[in-house]
Amino acid sequence: MWPFKSSEQQYDAVANDEEELKTTQSDRKRKVIGPTTVWVGILLVMAAVAVGELVFRSPHASPDVPAQERLDESPNEEAKCPQRREWRTLTAAEQQEYISAVLCLRTQPSTLTPDSNKTAYDDYPWIHSHVGYFTHNSAPFLPWHRYFLHIYESTLRNQCGYNGSLVYWDWTLDNEALEKSPVFDPTTGFGGDGEVDGEITVGRSGRCLVDGPFTNITADYYDVKYQPHCLSRGFRDLDGKLGHIDGHDISPESIEEVLSLTDYESFVTLMESRVHDAIPFGIGGDFETFTAPHDPLFFLHHTQLDRLWWLWQQRQPDKGLSAYGGHKQRHSMEMASMEDDIIMQALAPSVKVAEVMDVEGQLLCYRY
Repeated sequence: MWPFKSSEQQYDAVANDEEELKTTQSDRKRKVIGPTTVWVGILLVMAAVAVGELVFRSPHASPDVPAQERLDESPNEEAKCPQRREWRTLTAAEQQEYISAVLCLRTQPSTLTPDSNKTAYDDYPWIHSHVGYFTHNSAPFLPWHRYFLHIYESTLRNQCGYNGSLVYWDWTLDNEALEKSPVFDPTTGFGGDGEVDGEITVGRSGRCLVDGPFTNITADYYDVKYQPHCLSRGFRDLDGKLGHIDGHDISPESIEEVLSLTDYESFVTLMESRVHDAIPFGIGGDFETFTAPHDPLFFLHHTQLDRLWWLWQQRQPDKGLSAYGGHKQRHSMEMASMEDDIIMQALAPSVKVAEVMDVEGQLLCYRY
């Protein structure tokens, strides 16, 4: 479990507390002790050694692996959990490594339909539209996507040799002119808007992407309808003006209002309806429907949402890992439980909601 903090504390405050604790313990050890205490101590040490030998001879132990190495296998060690970083903090080389890994997934065979011409990347928009659909407007919206991101990250590493972590796009830094964000850079980012004055391909304003590393990409589906088309975007604001994305709902002030909520159901509702929706509706095209993962920016957007949930959990020191509630799924009156399954069909094994509440737990291992 990660160290919980109030909204005013710094994340590394616990490390200082631990150092203070170690100092206190060392001071106690340096106190003068009498002869009787020494003999008692020797006897205790001898007993501990004898017990230790029995433990390491147990059939359940791993005598060939040093004890310290077995302890280091714990995913809860801070050094063992990599940090997910904001896109613009990566070096140019790191940005290209990430983009290359994403492109690599388009050359790998599908897990869902290995005998087809579909790719490993195609699995994600399919699962999101056919399974993830039911988590929207309900309690599992955040935990389902957290596990979905974990599977994607693992696939980048296992199938494409990616050595980094997922990255997020902190759009609060760009809220006054989202269309000018560095994530849309054609050279160091993911390409920009769809073709100006081009033919509408999908949705209200989707037009073919014409720059960046993801041009000439074909998306076979738009929502659940088979409709092969070029990967498309169509920037538009709330007034319908093309070329501009409204960032009012994802301003720092708006985000702070959402993070200040104290119950999960209110938090997840506003996170989805206000914060989440601003980006799909602003970017448009493929991003505007449930096959949104066709656009690789989907994963940077949802990693940022996951980060905000993580920040919110940290602000709830008494209930951060157990704050969960609402309806079990879209269009259902059944109430949610942390024992509910997060289902990914054949893409990955199902897990319980409880298993993804802690990002430094037994299943997940990352930090922000």
